[in-house]
Amino acid sequence: MNLSVVIPVYRGQETLTPLLERLAAILPGIAEQYEVLLVNDGSPDASWEVIKKLAVQHPWVVGIDLLRNFGQHNATLCGVRQAKYEITVTMDDDLQHPPEEIPALIKKLNEGYDVVYGVPKILPHSAWRNFFSVLTKRILSKTMGIKTLRDFSAFRIFRTDLRQAFKFFEAPDVVLDVLLSWGTHNFTTLPVNESERTIGESNYNISRLVRYTIVVLTSFTTAPLRLASIIGFAFTILGILALIYVAAVYFLLGSVPGFPFLASIILVFSGAQLFALGIIGEYLAHIFERTSGRRAYNIGKITPPGTTE
Repeated sequence: MNLSVVIPVYRGQETLTPLLERLAAILPGIAEQYEVLLVNDGSPDASWEVIKKLAVQHPWVVGIDLLRNFGQHNATLCGVRQAKYEITVTMDDDLQHPPEEIPALIKKLNEGYDVVYGVPKILPHSAWRNFFSVLTKRILSKTMGIKTLRDFSAFRIFRTDLRQAFKFFEAPDVVLDVLLSWGTHNFTTLPVNESERTIGESNYNISRLVRYTIVVLTSFTTAPLRLASIIGFAFTILGILALIYVAAVYFLLGSVPGFPFLASIILVFSGAQLFALGIIGEYLAHIFERTSGRRAYNIGKITPPGTTE
């Protein structure tokens, strides 16, 4: 079996060297041929210099330097498209995804699956972060149409030929998990021992998780538009009922409630309209992004094995 390992890099100057040392101890025993693609996602530290040195030390390391920061999923997509072997593993650069768990992922994949996620046995973050993370994953599973898949992770293994399903995808907003679901629904998960982060801080917070959820909902599904239609229909019925109520009160009592009733009706209907317009605006923004010619990523340099540039 031949294996490609894709690692998006951002602020990874301190973790890359120990990570590669652990990969060097694991990969020869599980793959006949292998490569590690380190995709520098516009990291502001010295990550690219470290990557170039590692490419000299290890002939199986390939460094890819993006022109600027595009995002974790974009950088991972770049590495997946550059991978040359039939099985691809993706993992973070922060040492939380143990390379020692890769053999277990391979074993699970060989049971007949196309994609296997290595999910942590114990969620490593705060209660609020874990709650929003679980909520985002539930929304993502609904978007992908895979009801049995409830957990996701950047630590994943899949068959590289799945990338043919999104060969022509070019958009600045990338969710790799959704793209993989275009090629297969044969997903599963495997509990793994995820290490605690000891160097640096996570780049993900609740606000980024919320934005990620919005991207998933408005870039890869029409469910929010259907929700806006349902809300519009519901408030149309509510408006008809309010009209019947006002007419009945007028004919029975000779008067109708004044300003408070009118103001509340206006506020309710205005809120529903703005909500629907906001959803439509999100879709229009994504249409603009996709038609403006912006790509998911742009490669600046590729460091071939054994070179410094």
